[in-house]
Amino acid sequence: MTTNKHSRRTFLLRALASGSVLLLAGCERLSRSEWFPKVLGSAEKLTQATQHLIAPRKAMAQEFTEADLSPQFRSNGTSNPENPQYQALAANGFADYRLQVGGLVAHPAAFSLTGLRSLPSRTQITRHDCVEGWSAIGKWKGTPLSVVLDQVQPKPEARYVVFYCADPMDEQGTLYYESIDMDDARHPQTILAYELNDQTLPIANGAPVRVRIERQLGYKMAKYIMGIQLVNSFADIGDGKGGYWEDQGYEWYAGI
Repeated sequence: MTTNKHSRRTFLLRALASGSVLLLAGCERLSRSEWFPKVLGSAEKLTQATQHLIAPRKAMAQEFTEADLSPQFRSNGTSNPENPQYQALAANGFADYRLQVGGLVAHPAAFSLTGLRSLPSRTQITRHDCVEGWSAIGKWKGTPLSVVLDQVQPKPEARYVVFYCADPMDEQGTLYYESIDMDDARHPQTILAYELNDQTLPIANGAPVRVRIERQLGYKMAKYIMGIQLVNSFADIGDGKGGYWEDQGYEWYAGI
């Protein structure tokens, strides 16, 4: 009976993930239309409710073995930010990088890469599902976001964690940003990754630090993170939807 129940749950999760990928593939073009964002918006609550019914928020994403690693882990989104500040940091091996963490916290802090590496770490082998329709399995190492949150001590009114990134997304220089709620922020598999497949995280994959949120689609896993802010609302951030692609019509909760 337990095996059958697990099989049904696995099937439903894979079906939901496949449906999400098919729906969102090519969204960059569709998001420019008037009707597509409305369709996504109306479906989001149903998708989130279904996801929570199938898998509780604290459930763990599947982890794999080194034998399952993909031969290549593609770069999703930007592969090398055209940002002078970022390029200067990269040229110096990110020695001057500081991850600024603030907002609704008791103790704002700035973490160097050395500082992040000195904190407790987690290594996990997981599958990345991209809205473009491809998947890859990689081995990630990084600092659990919960450890960083414990360092800065979120205030009771903090509801969301917002990631501010270095990659410009348009001719106006709009920088990528993303967000998650506190449940996902404290999930054991949510890490600030600085290694991929036992090597320093490559620039194409988000160096010096990217977030891994293993139970959501790839666009949620912000790369080139420069700052983190804890907030209680998205109202004054971008178009108020909680992320760059969300402002274009994507779902904020992209669970798989």
